[in-house]
Amino acid sequence: MFDILIHGGTVIDGSGAPRRTADVALAGDTIAAVGDLAGQAAHRRIDARGLVVAPGFIDAHTHDDALLLQHPSVHPKLMQGVTTVVTGNCGVSLAPLVTDTPPSPLDLMGSDAFRFARFGDYLAAVQAARPAVNAAALVGHTTLRIGCMADLDRAAAPAEAQAMRTRLADALADGAIGLSTGVYYPPARAATTDELIAVAEPLRDGAGLVTMHIRDEGDAIDDALREALAVGRAVNAPLVLSHHKLMGRANHGRSAQTLALIEAAARGQSVCMDCYPYVASSTMLLPERVPMSSDVRITWSRTEPAAAGRSLLQMAAERGVDPVVLARQLQPGGAVYFAMSDEDVDRILAHPLTMIGSDGLPHDAVPHPRLWGSFPRVLGHYVRERRLLALEDAVHKMTGLTARRFGLAGRGLLRAGLAADLTLFDPDRVIDGARFDAPTTPPQGIAAVIVNGRVALHEGQPQDDRAGRVLRRVRP
Repeated sequence: MFDILIHGGTVIDGSGAPRRTADVALAGDTIAAVGDLAGQAAHRRIDARGLVVAPGFIDAHTHDDALLLQHPSVHPKLMQGVTTVVTGNCGVSLAPLVTDTPPSPLDLMGSDAFRFARFGDYLAAVQAARPAVNAAALVGHTTLRIGCMADLDRAAAPAEAQAMRTRLADALADGAIGLSTGVYYPPARAATTDELIAVAEPLRDGAGLVTMHIRDEGDAIDDALREALAVGRAVNAPLVLSHHKLMGRANHGRSAQTLALIEAAARGQSVCMDCYPYVASSTMLLPERVPMSSDVRITWSRTEPAAAGRSLLQMAAERGVDPVVLARQLQPGGAVYFAMSDEDVDRILAHPLTMIGSDGLPHDAVPHPRLWGSFPRVLGHYVRERRLLALEDAVHKMTGLTARRFGLAGRGLLRAGLAADLTLFDPDRVIDGARFDAPTTPPQGIAAVIVNGRVALHEGQPQDDRAGRVLRRVRP
């Protein structure tokens, strides 16, 4: 007898293959059978007629490091159908670092979260917390810098690079899947390409991967991409380009050029990218980003908490001050920047090397809606309404492609013998509900989410939402 039998659904298996009608049976934490299972007995039956049955979605780019240790009553990732998250992106991870005064952008995750001296301690805490979703964790280069360098305004000395390299090697041994960088941000801006390569040495020949928030996403993006590609080549490690985009009106349309550069590189090295389905980005409050944006919305401000959710440009007009000056006055804080074009988002999202990632910031007072809406938005807006992608291709970008690129063995495909992570959704109804003025509104059309064989969400209601696990990388 099976534990769960999902009958009558349309299976999209995550490989990019055409959909088919099939039943899916689960035994424990494993997919036991896929096919015509009429007449088979099960402890629980789920009617999937009219629904797509897909592998659980994998969020390729998150900052859920601290969220994994918490249990919100309504989980923003489960509500979207996400069963696995990749954490530690953009050079920022909770470990290995102990500090009460994390500088920006580390403070995007809160000031009291950095209490893990070893990466293994953090992973053990995640597992002990019984998280709602599975987690694969990266080590942040910026986190390593802060832990190993007293002066961040210069490149690392050889001994400091060695100390970071040793901590990365220890973290990989503890279960980290790779290294992330964020040389765009002040604490790592002084790092040279040579420093990045030296620190990344433990990743050599696929021992781990490197994800890179590149140095510039505007006028100098070509040079920034070449630097990232050089780091991946130098240590022969798979490279993920984080949230690929073009910032500023002067750069709108340049994605045709940047994607051609990436495609050429991909012929000689392992490289891919992630993307979120919005024309606005979000990160720490950076005055230099204000002039390139048509609008800026404050997500949090320590000096003026009431500013959260408001337009910086409108506030500046009301007060008769320059928006850049006001941005400095509101620091430290976070913001949403409207500085991309639909043309570039469409082109990047549809590219075969692109995975889907939310890049949401769970601890913002008024977050970017991508935290709650990214995956249903792809399925509803970009697949059903815009027809930018075929449904099978969109699911592949959320599941099988991501699992293969990150080395998440047994995940991302709906096949017998693999992990029982599943998402059931209504292709005619699925859509994001979150908007910039209401960013935590749940999506519609996600019928059920199963994590490791346990029904975590059913008809919008949390059920057994403590089934997540820490995942380790397996070389592809």
